[in-house]
Amino acid sequence: MVIKFDELEERELPAFYGGEGVFRAKMHVDTENKILRGRLEKGASIGLHTHEETSEVIFILSGQGKCLSEGKEELLSAGDCHYCPKGCNHTLMNIGKDDLIFYAVVPVHKG
Repeated sequence: MVIKFDELEERELPAFYGGEGVFRAKMHVDTENKILRGRLEKGASIGLHTHEETSEVIFILSGQGKCLSEGKEELLSAGDCHYCPKGCNHTLMNIGKDDLIFYAVVPVHKG
């Protein structure tokens, strides 16, 4: 299956999980996963949140970012992958001068 993110509508999610600025995402959601291409502008962030029921994988395409994951700081750039296992917490911040662009995959909770 091919997902053509360029053809999907971009959603604006202001102050996502209490973060700064606007998180913009093009999403494909089905019964198994939420797969998205996200964009954080300079200074924008996704606030700290816990993955109680599922994990999340984030693959950085471009820009400079920082995660706080379980209290540890991780610097991210193009080609890096951040993994947040089930039960852990994390946040994502754009610390660069350009947009932080990434793909993320979150399995759908089937509880």
